[in-house]
Amino acid sequence: MKVKSLVIGLLVGTALGASASLLSAPRSGKDTREHIKSQVDEVKRGVEKVKINGKVLSNQIVATSKEGAELIKDLSKEMKVSLEQWQQTIKPHQDNIERYLKEIELRLEELEQEAQTT
Repeated sequence: MKVKSLVIGLLVGTALGASASLLSAPRSGKDTREHIKSQVDEVKRGVEKVKINGKVLSNQIVATSKEGAELIKDLSKEMKVSLEQWQQTIKPHQDNIERYLKEIELRLEELEQEAQTT
């Protein structure tokens, strides 16, 4: 939609510019026709360039979007694998810490009981 608006704006601007130049610089009929033909050819070339650049830009956007999606997919897989590896690495330590905490808890209860009896 933006490309279409740009092309319309380019055409209207060129038409207005051509009209202004025709009115401000009187020429013979033949010169005027040649000038108008030249202006029309220039507008056609401009429109063709806009179309080509628009297609190139569109293709680049599509390619970049696909690459971005692939990168995100790969990154997601790598993060999942890394997280699983980290969990496997940490699990034995976590179990040991829980065991030590239970032992400490039992020792504290024993100390409290001893303190109450003395």
